[in-house]
Amino acid sequence: MATPGFDFHAPPFDLLDAAARARVEAALDLAFFAPGTVLIEAGQPSTQVYVVLRGEVEAGDMEDGRERLFSDYGPGEVFGAFAVITGRARHRYRARGEVLAFVLPAPVFRTLLDEQPRFAAWFHEGLSAKRQLLAEKSAPSEANRLMLTRVRDAQLAEAVAVAPDTPIGDAVAGLRRHGVECLIVEPSPGEEGPGIVTRTDLLDALALEGHGLASPVGPLAHRPLIGVREDDVLFQSLVTMTESHIERVAVRRGNAVVGTIGLAEVLSHYASQSHLISLRLARAADEAEVVAAAREMDALVRTLFAQGAKISYLMEMVSALNSRLLAALFRFCVPEALREGACLLVLGSEGRREQILKTDQDNALILAPGVEPDAYAEAMARFAARLAEIGYPPCAGGVMASNPHWRQTLDGWRGRIADWRRRGDPVSLMELSMVVDARPVAGDRHLVQPLHEDLITLGRDEGLMREMGLATFQFDTPLTLFGRVRDGGDGTDIKKGGIFPLVHGLRTMALRHGVARSNSFARCEGLLAAGALPGELGRNVPQALAVFQRLRLGQQLDALAAGRVADNRLDVAALRHLDRELLRDALRVVNRFKDHLRDALQLRGMT
Repeated sequence: MATPGFDFHAPPFDLLDAAARARVEAALDLAFFAPGTVLIEAGQPSTQVYVVLRGEVEAGDMEDGRERLFSDYGPGEVFGAFAVITGRARHRYRARGEVLAFVLPAPVFRTLLDEQPRFAAWFHEGLSAKRQLLAEKSAPSEANRLMLTRVRDAQLAEAVAVAPDTPIGDAVAGLRRHGVECLIVEPSPGEEGPGIVTRTDLLDALALEGHGLASPVGPLAHRPLIGVREDDVLFQSLVTMTESHIERVAVRRGNAVVGTIGLAEVLSHYASQSHLISLRLARAADEAEVVAAAREMDALVRTLFAQGAKISYLMEMVSALNSRLLAALFRFCVPEALREGACLLVLGSEGRREQILKTDQDNALILAPGVEPDAYAEAMARFAARLAEIGYPPCAGGVMASNPHWRQTLDGWRGRIADWRRRGDPVSLMELSMVVDARPVAGDRHLVQPLHEDLITLGRDEGLMREMGLATFQFDTPLTLFGRVRDGGDGTDIKKGGIFPLVHGLRTMALRHGVARSNSFARCEGLLAAGALPGELGRNVPQALAVFQRLRLGQQLDALAAGRVADNRLDVAALRHLDRELLRDALRVVNRFKDHLRDALQLRGMT
């Protein structure tokens, strides 16, 4: 019989098996604490772990002779575990009013940690373990399994290698003999790395390009060889194929190619609307067909989200499709004679590959030296109109290539970067930040390289980095004095309070340390590798960012389904208990990240 009032279905006790639950039930006691009672003293061990039944317990630290509140714990919440595990409490825990709490003796708790690995992971691995538990609870079991399937677990085709001088006739016979759709072509002297030739390539060479059966396959091979690692999740191969406009990739183990995988093999694991959208974009004959394909994107996002796709994978897939969409629209809107002299950039969240649902049209145009910007005015106005038709609203700040301010020659952009650096005012720093995230999606992509080189040099300007970093602190973290998530009445703006501080802080630090990556998750990885972020914080920041993105996306999809406008506000009261706990943990990570940034950029006293 269950202990009255104790919920074994709530985390982390729902991670215990039946025998462990029985052990907990036998050891639990219920205790009453009068207002002001100190349950655990800071720096001291604890003889038990507490689970609040009624009332609230506040945790605080002494600073300069005064107590600073860190957090509070209400019904169903656990505290004291850290004091048992490490032998000393981080904070002082005191009853705010009358408190009724379950107490679990420390020896029993330690036994659970030793014998129940998932229960132990909840306490030892923190945010990561909680997110994994949530994924297991939220996603349908089959869909969740598919999202975790590795490339090596799929049906790989044999990697058959041939010399570059192999005749086409022998290559065709090799395809049939081995039952494969492509061949790996070894490099000729002077070539860097192998290439790939497919059955379609050989057929086109014979039927359309005038090659004979004796012609060598070497000149037909595509390079560089695009591939995935065998340890990558299978979903990553789908992202890579979508982004690269191909239907088969090599599979690598270290530097060796151990097989290939194509869409047929991937789709045998799960059907994906992404490929259908990708095909429609590839076959679009006009702007109207591009617009029609793009309108299916929200349905794809909803499906993948419901299937439990990791937020980072979902972002990559949407980014790959958006890149194809924007490139197709650019091709139809810009006359052929003008395409080679320009490069279309996406900025903001799209530039970072972090946009999921359609937001502002943040884009710009780099033009080759000597090209007249006004020549593109009509084409870019048409481009903006088509994006609005798809559902991308015009940027309220006018950050669009249809605006002459965001349509400049390469020299004009380089001069503007120097001007932003010199001015250092909030508007200049905002525009600079957007360009730091710029990513080319259409036109002459070589035009952006000099821009990236100029931007990297800015990281050596310590004064500029401090001014840029200050923007991280313009919005307060929405935690109350007692450590609970603050709701302003109309919801918690998670973009201002959680996403922006992490994204902008990572952007500033990446620039300062020469980490040439634009995605926030990749920036964090690069900063961790460079020693610019401490290990625990470097692991928790991407976890926190994923929590914010997932919670926001869930409520945005609900809003769209109900016919409401999707925004950045979270209805905290509508979240499940575990979601609220994850949100609170993630917001604490934001505060720790801000503290680290203050020290790293020497901002103490300036924020």
